[in-house]
Amino acid sequence: MPSNKQRRQAAQRHLQRQLERRAEQAKKRRRNLLLLVTVVAVLVVAGAAFLVTGLGGDDDTTTASGTDAAATTSAAAAPTPGPGAERAGQTTTAGPCTYTYDAQGSSGVANDAPSGDVATEGTVAETVTTSAGAIGLTLDQAAPATCATASFVSLASQGYFDGTPCHRLTTGEGLQVLQCGDPSGTGGGGPGYAFPTSTAGSETYARGTLAMANAGQGTDGSQFFLVYGDSQLPADYTVFGTIDEAGLAVLDGIAAGGVADGSSDGAPASPVTIESVTPAA
Repeated sequence: MPSNKQRRQAAQRHLQRQLERRAEQAKKRRRNLLLLVTVVAVLVVAGAAFLVTGLGGDDDTTTASGTDAAATTSAAAAPTPGPGAERAGQTTTAGPCTYTYDAQGSSGVANDAPSGDVATEGTVAETVTTSAGAIGLTLDQAAPATCATASFVSLASQGYFDGTPCHRLTTGEGLQVLQCGDPSGTGGGGPGYAFPTSTAGSETYARGTLAMANAGQGTDGSQFFLVYGDSQLPADYTVFGTIDEAGLAVLDGIAAGGVADGSSDGAPASPVTIESVTPAA
């Protein structure tokens, strides 16, 4: 019969084997957990890569009231640079204004930003001739509208707006505007440069207001909106002019036609095209 000492030794050996088995099991669990974490991390990275490479497009794809202009790309093929890509990141100065090239011009040519001296007081009159009628504008050259007006006049002189659509009409109670200035017609296009939004913080957007659309501070480009009905907006959009009564009548007619899909926000039911923007006679 085993002695007490032998029984104690056997119990100790049994306990040691249990401890060793438990340690080995814990080691396996840690190894499996590490493998699981590694797999999850790989999947997360792969998912992020898909999001980055699968939803390529312009840097400025969303205007203040625009839409997302996503285009599918692959990891192996980078998007084709826009016109004027070699100027991306460069700046040009015009009086108190600074314009920064982003190489995302959507007009098919590399449009030039204003340079040299620009008017910083007074007004200038422009006529926007559209397929729906002529819209007279009075542009303010004084701050805070100086840079927006200089850009608008410069682009108009280059024929940038000619033949371009007014891609968005809103007819809701608190937002009644016609948005134009994007040659691509997607809401994500621009002239290939941007400049800072300039506001006093007290701007209102009553009927007859002309203002710049943007995708946030510093992203003003070529898109603008014409307010035909008092609109409730934060003071985040550069106001740079007014619309004459004849132009408002044209806008009223466009608005009366409604939105193409029957909603209160989208492309006009009757397409509106800017034929030219010229100095008023």
